Amino acid sequence: MPPITDHPLRYKLANELHARPFPSMNAPCSAVYIAIKQPNDAVSRDRTLDLTHLTELLDRHGAPHPQPGATHYYGQIGKYWLKWEQHTEFVTYTAFAEGVSGRPFDPAQFDVFPADWLEAAPGQRMTSALLHIAPRPAKNEEVTTLLNEWFVSESLAVSEVLDKAAVVAGDFRIDMNGHLRFVVFADAATDARRIGRIVQRLCEIETYKTMSMLGFARVKALQPKLNDLDTKLTGLMGAMSDERASAEKTLDNLLAISAELETLSAQSSFRFGATEAYEALVNQRIEALREERFLGRQHFAEFMMRRYAPAMRTVSAAERRLEAMSSRSIRASNLLRTRVDVERSAQNQSLLESMDRRSDLQLRLQRTVEGLSVVAISYYAVSLVGYLLYPLTQSTGLSKGMLTAMATVPVVLLVWTMIRRLRKSVE
Repeated sequence: MPPITDHPLRYKLANELHARPFPSMNAPCSAVYIAIKQPNDAVSRDRTLDLTHLTELLDRHGAPHPQPGATHYYGQIGKYWLKWEQHTEFVTYTAFAEGVSGRPFDPAQFDVFPADWLEAAPGQRMTSALLHIAPRPAKNEEVTTLLNEWFVSESLAVSEVLDKAAVVAGDFRIDMNGHLRFVVFADAATDARRIGRIVQRLCEIETYKTMSMLGFARVKALQPKLNDLDTKLTGLMGAMSDERASAEKTLDNLLAISAELETLSAQSSFRFGATEAYEALVNQRIEALREERFLGRQHFAEFMMRRYAPAMRTVSAAERRLEAMSSRSIRASNLLRTRVDVERSAQNQSLLESMDRRSDLQLRLQRTVEGLSVVAISYYAVSLVGYLLYPLTQSTGLSKGMLTAMATVPVVLLVWTMIRRLRKSVE
């Protein structure tokens, strides 16, 4: 093949598809999982703090460091294998080890993450889980007995997954030690990579479920404000039909509500969008498990349909309500603005008519003054002409009065003509 220049991102983009491999686990084994998120503005956080925190854990075990700017890590720390991933809003740690303790879901397994190290984390715990991976018992009754012993039956979700490769179960409840519990009973023929995929998907389901519920919490906080704004908006729209109400004052109030709604929309848009994305991931991960019902018990998809989906519909409904209220306020503002413009046009028309009347009066006054001006100017002009004609009294035998009288009419006509032409040239 002839030489050709590679795009600078070619290898990076190709390697990204293989950057987050599933862990390999053999039953029996145990795993601990934690997701950490900064409480505010997690998207814009300083991501170097995540790497620094990971490096501190690795240094305690003398493990190699990740590459600068890495978004994932997989390596051994003591007897555990650690998988670290950096996401848009959070980071996750999964540690697993071969074999299980004599006590299933033993909280001591979480000691792989030291208490002082967790306390120094650049964020807060969003969720944590203990996972028990064991060979599938020969009889389903034995599985049922263990599930009833470990979980709350009322909220237990259990199913056979990946063509009966394993039975997975969890009740999505936080136990007294602050962790959720999941169990994987793997069939003897299930290989380590498949078990790793199952464990990874269970962790992702729990994490994305928790992250999407942040949108539900945001909606619950928004509801009182939306109810108050909705009441005000309805009242203002009713006031629009009241002729006695001040249109301009109503418009100012409408614009204030519109600005508040737009602010709420801007503040909530990311969370609503993230909630929708996380919900899609939850459903996708459950679908990827290819669930089959186990002894008539509810499976994960059914649990989510009954407990999780209503919360997500509430978030979607609140998002639509906020958009609808914003649209209503904008339409009402436009209508009221039109009314205000019409009223102002009527006021302007009245003002123009008043100005026309004033102009007419001014024109009449001007013509009156113009007539007086002709008289005044003619008076002084006749006097000047008289001085010019007085020497003719001896040669013509006419008196000064007669000469003045004879010059008066031509002078007045000349002055009147000149002022009239001057006014026409100005107009």
